[in-house]
Amino acid sequence: MALAKNTVFLFCYILCITLTNFGLNFRPVFAQTPAFACDVSSNPGLKNFSFCDVSLDVKTRVDDLVKRLTLQEKIGFVVNGAKGVSSLGIPDYEWWSEALHGVSYIGPGTKFTSLVPGATSFPQVLLTGATFNESLFELIGKVVSTEARAMHNVGLAGLTFWSPNINIFRDPRWGRGQETPGEDPVLSSKYGAAYVRGLQQRDDGDKDRLKVAACCKHYTAYDVDSWKGNLRYSFNAVVTQQDLDDTFQPPFKSCVLDGNVASVMCSYNQVNGKPTCGDPDLLAGVIRGQWKLNGYIVSDCDSLKEMFYSQNYTKTPEETAALAIKSGLDLNCGSFLTDHTQAAIDRGLLNETDVNKAISNNFATLMRLGFFDGDPSKQLYGNLGPKDVCTPANQELAREVAREGIVLLKNTEGSLPLSPTAIKSLAVIGPNANVTKTMIGNYEGTPCKYTTPLQGLTASVATVYQPGCADVSCATAQVEEAKKVAAAADAVVLIMGSDLSIEAEAKDRLDITLPGQQSILVTAVANVSKGPVILVIMSGGGMDVQFAKDDPKITSILWVGFPGEAGGAAIADVIFGYYNPSGRLPMTWYPQSYVDKVPMTNMNMRPDPATGYPGRTYRFYTGSTIFSFGDGLSYSQFNHHLVHAPNLVSVPLDEGHVCRSSKCNSIDAIEETCKNLAFDIDLRVKNVGKNGRK
Repeated sequence: MALAKNTVFLFCYILCITLTNFGLNFRPVFAQTPAFACDVSSNPGLKNFSFCDVSLDVKTRVDDLVKRLTLQEKIGFVVNGAKGVSSLGIPDYEWWSEALHGVSYIGPGTKFTSLVPGATSFPQVLLTGATFNESLFELIGKVVSTEARAMHNVGLAGLTFWSPNINIFRDPRWGRGQETPGEDPVLSSKYGAAYVRGLQQRDDGDKDRLKVAACCKHYTAYDVDSWKGNLRYSFNAVVTQQDLDDTFQPPFKSCVLDGNVASVMCSYNQVNGKPTCGDPDLLAGVIRGQWKLNGYIVSDCDSLKEMFYSQNYTKTPEETAALAIKSGLDLNCGSFLTDHTQAAIDRGLLNETDVNKAISNNFATLMRLGFFDGDPSKQLYGNLGPKDVCTPANQELAREVAREGIVLLKNTEGSLPLSPTAIKSLAVIGPNANVTKTMIGNYEGTPCKYTTPLQGLTASVATVYQPGCADVSCATAQVEEAKKVAAAADAVVLIMGSDLSIEAEAKDRLDITLPGQQSILVTAVANVSKGPVILVIMSGGGMDVQFAKDDPKITSILWVGFPGEAGGAAIADVIFGYYNPSGRLPMTWYPQSYVDKVPMTNMNMRPDPATGYPGRTYRFYTGSTIFSFGDGLSYSQFNHHLVHAPNLVSVPLDEGHVCRSSKCNSIDAIEETCKNLAFDIDLRVKNVGKNGRK
């Protein structure tokens, strides 16, 4: 009998090991419930702590929590990998998650598993900016935050997302321009505030609480990553006050005042000799003081380390830690503050009260998110889960955004749209014709699925595919093979451009032409083609394609940005006329001669006739362009007329105003004066062209 028991025990032991080795154990690799504080069901004693009392206001709860922590415990909460306090029922929390154009796997706060293998991947932001559609910006944010909450509920995402990027796309070489809405401060301001509202606003209308917490970055005047030895970690952006006020700062101001964003991230660079993360005027003075940020200020990752080691701005690490916290920084992405804050206090450079202020802002944000409200399954959004990620509606929205953003830049009469019934053979050529990951750009997540351009086009007509180049660098073009395919087809679609090997974070471009031998391939193919030749440019910025603009054999040009997971379907929708293109360029396309003579490091926006400096962006640059900001064609024509508008708008002016008559050409009215002067204009628009598509 004893032998039988031992035999059974041995069998069970071996079976358990075997199941574990084959991945069949019943302990999940990743948690399927989120970490949260104030779990009173498991620890009833937490009911006695005021910071767990949801009936109290946030400040009272935060003050109660802070006073219960030791100094070392407090220091653990000034970094992104915050260390929990088990005695108070507070788990670890990872602050760093990203959601630039969908829930991303960049950052340790988010991961994809078999439980949630992907999330909706919208077009890269620059193409979304080309829609100029403010309500769409907000709707994207709403979908992304719903998917983020759903992933949070199964332990795969946090609640704090360091997006959007609202820096100005000042120079066409910038590798991260693709992440931004473009070069215009007004468009960037509208985008930032709308996307933040979509991410943060709750469906119950409670303005004091957050669905997820957004973060507007990178504050400020950051748009040089790596150009001719100039690195973002040590670059000093020399900016005039005028340019700071009317170009670089407005998107951040709008993010805080109009979007009520929960966080702002300071950047690596210096501005006029001061590191942004150590500048009390920019942080405590402007963000916290003038704009009244209700949230926390976070550093870009390892920027404090770079402040000390790369910029040599301070003499010791302790001085760096003290400067950052005293300047208004609340949270450090990295370990610098955990490594050096205690020593800074020991040296008298910092005191515990300074640390209290920082962590109070952090805790307040988490409380507005419900992190200290106990079981999230019993809160608003507690019913969300994997079923709410990658829904058909969300994926269709990704396709719709791409369609709205695609810009038609050239269209010889009768070229586009192609007729899917008339075209019997379509040649699809180019290194970006059958790509997947290229379409989603950087700060990406795992998409729900991909539809490549080749797949999208093949769904409507018979296609013949020839890549033409091994990759976008196109060191050697496969010209003869491509010409053979093109010559036999009724029409040709060339899908060229760049990818993250050409332009990305930490990778600024040196020139803005099509890479390698791409232009040779395009011209050769166009010369042998017997029908329409459509050049599709997939890129994260503008390119000098003057040769294609001037070539009569190239009948159409489309810019499609990095169009997201459904980019191929959206490209086909536009090419075949299922969708009428309406996108407009959110950035200037300069000639190569512009970047040949203008240093990327010159931050001046306005031209200088004395030196020949031509200025930047459509607001100040007056030279020749390949295509201009706002360019974009349609398949149709529209009439519009003004139905109703007020005949007179009265603006109260200060007594000292120079001109106080209705004959003034313009008036200078302060913002407070204009706040309550909104009025409606009724403009009627009618499609009067041959193409009645959306």
